[in-house]
Order: sequence, then C-alpha cells, then structure tokens
Amino acid sequence: MIDPAFDPQQTPRRRVKHALWWTARLFVLPMLRATLRLRVYGMKNVPRRGGAVIITNHIDWFDPVLLVASSPRPILWMAKKEVFGYPVLSWVATTSGAFPVERGKPDRSAIRQAEQLLADGLLVGLFPEGTRSRTGGLMEPYAGVSLVVTRSGAPIIPLAITGSEHLPLAGKPPDQRMRYPRITSVFGEPFHLETRREDGTRWSLEELTDAMMIELARVLPQEYRGLYAERAAKAHPAVRRDAIHFTGPPA
Repeated sequence: MIDPAFDPQQTPRRRVKHALWWTARLFVLPMLRATLRLRVYGMKNVPRRGGAVIITNHIDWFDPVLLVASSPRPILWMAKKEVFGYPVLSWVATTSGAFPVERGKPDRSAIRQAEQLLADGLLVGLFPEGTRSRTGGLMEPYAGVSLVVTRSGAPIIPLAITGSEHLPLAGKPPDQRMRYPRITSVFGEPFHLETRREDGTRWSLEELTDAMMIELARVLPQEYRGLYAERAAKAHPAVRRDAIHFTGPPA
C-alpha cells in the first residue's frame, strides 16, 4: 500500500494538496506535542491507502484541528454549515479539508460529496453528535450519520479525543478551572456495519448510528462515554470486523 500523496490514481491537484498537508504536519504536530502534550495512539488502524469514515467525539472547538493533526493521512471532514458563513472561519475550514453539512436533517448534497470522496479512496471525518458536548460525555447523535456508511459501504474507524475540554473557550462550567492540557487521541480498530439482521430484516438508521456510537464509546475512557456508558460493555450485533475492505478505485 502507498500513501495517497503518491497514488497515481489520485488527481494531480489532490496529490499536491496531500503533499502540502504532509509538509504542514511536519511543523504542526511537534508544536501540538509540545504545547498541548498531544499523544496519538493506534495509527496502525488507519490504512495508508483506501477510503474509510473516521468518527470522533466532540468536546471542544479545537477538536477538528486535533482530528486532522492526529491522522497519518489527510481527513476531509463535515463541518456545520454555519461555519462557512464567516469569512475567516470559512477559509480555515476549507483549507483544512472541511465541507458543509446542514444539521438536523439528511443533507443529500453533503452525503453525496462524502460518498464520492470515499469512492476516491479518501478519509472522511464525522462528528456524529453535530456539536460540542458541554459535559464531556457522548450525547445523542444525528441518526442520518449512518447514511454515509450504509450507502458507501466504507469501514469505520473510531477516534477518541480526550483532554481538549481543558483548552480555553471549551465551554467549561464556571467552577471548572482551566489546566495545562494533556490531550490524547486514540484510533480504534476498523469495523463495518451489517445492514441486515440474521433473520433478513433491516436495521434502522437509528440502530446503526447507535452501533457506531457504542464502538466509539468503547475506545473512550469511562468518564467520556456519556449516554453510552452502560451500553459500551459489548459490541452491537450489527458490528463486524471480518473482511474489512477500504473503499476506492480498483488498483
């Protein structure tokens, strides 16, 4: 397997953008390690080539930066549409690989864009909760998140981010003092979702989204599992880890 920056099946523009990302990461990652004590584990679970969906928890506005910086490959991520209404934020989001999604309902345009990126063999990042958790624990996700996975057939890689709630502007309760952060990112093992039960009936989108969130909770420490604290003891029946196939054009 080879890195997308050197993949002849990618467009020249995409390969140049990936090369620039690699160059920027050479400076950004050491800076985050020094200033935020960022530590990244489980990078072996991210394929060097092929498309997959990265799902992660969301506890701070800086999480998208941590998502992109933690990955050994560029991640193109869904950002709420409101971000693109502000010139500076829009430029930062677009430059870092974001594309807009309208929250609260299935955004067909964003779903189609995600599907195409996955078909091209790229990584797509999702924040299933849609907004920051004020408590630090997992919240109720948007059910439509699983549409991207079920329609594309892409495997899913959970990413657990912890410690970013101690950053400035994290929306901490007034009685919580800001501390020098120690941020950890952990990539869990890839998995895929079966859309049908053993009896042939279909899992609902809500059930499949729950299955994704349970797998994310299983990578997170207990205090970050939130609504899924009790359900993280075992995997959902729709989760499979056999025959993982990362999407992309034929080799």
